[in-house]
Amino acid sequence: MPLRDVLLALVVVTIWGINFTVIKLSVTELPPILAAALRFLFAAVPAVFFVPRPKASWTLVVGYGLLMGFALYALLNMSIYLGMPASLSSVVLQVQAIFTILLAFAFLGERPRKLQLVGSAVAFAGIAVIGLARSEGAALFPFLLTIAAAFAWGGANIVSKKAGATNMVAFTVWGNLVAPLPLLLLSLVLDGPQAVLTALSHPTWEVAGIIAFLAYPTTLFGFAVWSGLLQRHPAASVAPFTLLVPVAGMASGMLVLGERVAAIDIAGGVLILFGLALIVMRFPKRA
Repeated sequence: MPLRDVLLALVVVTIWGINFTVIKLSVTELPPILAAALRFLFAAVPAVFFVPRPKASWTLVVGYGLLMGFALYALLNMSIYLGMPASLSSVVLQVQAIFTILLAFAFLGERPRKLQLVGSAVAFAGIAVIGLARSEGAALFPFLLTIAAAFAWGGANIVSKKAGATNMVAFTVWGNLVAPLPLLLLSLVLDGPQAVLTALSHPTWEVAGIIAFLAYPTTLFGFAVWSGLLQRHPAASVAPFTLLVPVAGMASGMLVLGERVAAIDIAGGVLILFGLALIVMRFPKRA
């Protein structure tokens, strides 16, 4: 990859890491599901008026929006709201790579490589370490919500893969348009109309800045640049950069939020990252 694209990849994964800290800030200022709804509303509008409709079927576009926008961020926002550290969630959510492999095998018939199976086992061992450390307290439920969010992300990856050769920027923007309404309805059910109305009728500059960061640099810019990198370079060259997302996530969580991660969580996180490294690793075949 040329230096320009390497720097772009580094910028994107840094933004995606900081995203977890900003989500934590958003759920302290707004009801958690409403924060996700506003994120995708502004990520879709007004961009949807300038981006042509994707050539993929509407079933796939809606499926992607429900999985990536609605399910993933409803679960992730709620898990962080209920106490999942932003820094740790940036690590745990990366098990979406494992769910993607399993779902690709189940629905697309893609057989994983042996090294991917080994990496999945190592990463799941890391999940088990973190899960056991939280099994006796209320912190287990937010942790399980994060795992469920990772599963939703894996499902969204399968849907986007089934979309085939389509404009992924258009696919993402129009998929974003699907998420705000069901997220808003869920927020009305969980938080109540009064809480939603109060939050919407008293906006602040802090809230506006938080939602703008989540909608534009993180969602629109990040996915647009990432799609371009995947189009110009082999996935094996681009995918390993995602291993840096937890690095940025943990650093921003500690620096901005003052979070402290327990030693057992760090041990589990190291296992997860090592397993993910094995999953994306490829060795050249001998002649």
